[in-house]
Amino acid sequence: MKIISYNVNGIRAALKKGFLDWLEAATPDVICIQETKAHKDQLNLIDFENAGYPYHYWFSAQKKGYSSVAIFCKKEPNHIEYGTGIESMDFEGRNLRVDFDEVSVMSLYLPSGTNLERLEFKFKYMDQFQQYIQTLKQEIPNLVICGDYNICHEEIDIHNPKMKGVSGFLPEERTWIGEFINDGFVDSFRYLHPEKQEYSWWSYRANSRANNKGWRLDYAMVSTSLKEKIARSYILSEAKHSDHCPIAVELNL
Repeated sequence: MKIISYNVNGIRAALKKGFLDWLEAATPDVICIQETKAHKDQLNLIDFENAGYPYHYWFSAQKKGYSSVAIFCKKEPNHIEYGTGIESMDFEGRNLRVDFDEVSVMSLYLPSGTNLERLEFKFKYMDQFQQYIQTLKQEIPNLVICGDYNICHEEIDIHNPKMKGVSGFLPEERTWIGEFINDGFVDSFRYLHPEKQEYSWWSYRANSRANNKGWRLDYAMVSTSLKEKIARSYILSEAKHSDHCPIAVELNL
């Protein structure tokens, strides 16, 4: 199973940049999208079906043009779970899960801490999400949680590790993601590439992408129960429909 995760920073903008042609060429079995910034009624859904994804699911924020996640599948899932059931998390449309026989795949978009208020919201979200996943794992042990975590875990994951006072690389955030991994997950990219320095997000400022001054904010976290089934995990930095690029994990199921 080939799973791709992509923060598109606006699906309508990405479509204008050739996203569907890229998707047809990449041909994942499942693609998790974050930051669609759209509701279904703002899109021509037939376009996704014509691209080979007859099963597409959308979980949008109450506020139009904001946040929101989606998952496109080639094969019909057994079940679709919209949100977490926690109201304080779900109104921003940040979690969507599809369940198959051997694995469940979640599209996750963790908040960013752009100011003090949002940073407090992010920390609360992180705590609630971790508790939610601890419970979920007892019911569904084989999880792949793909998405934009808005956190760099280690110094190798950021071009300038001296940026310690910036949200996304705060000690508390790094500790949280480390504990999340230690609680039953594998960072699939770092597992297969312990010393590779690659990024999945670049600021639009100061020509950051051309200079490769980036951050690795996007992860395919795989349950430890699936660790031996991880065949490949990689970053698709050549795709340029967003300030993020896609990441992928392939499982031998």
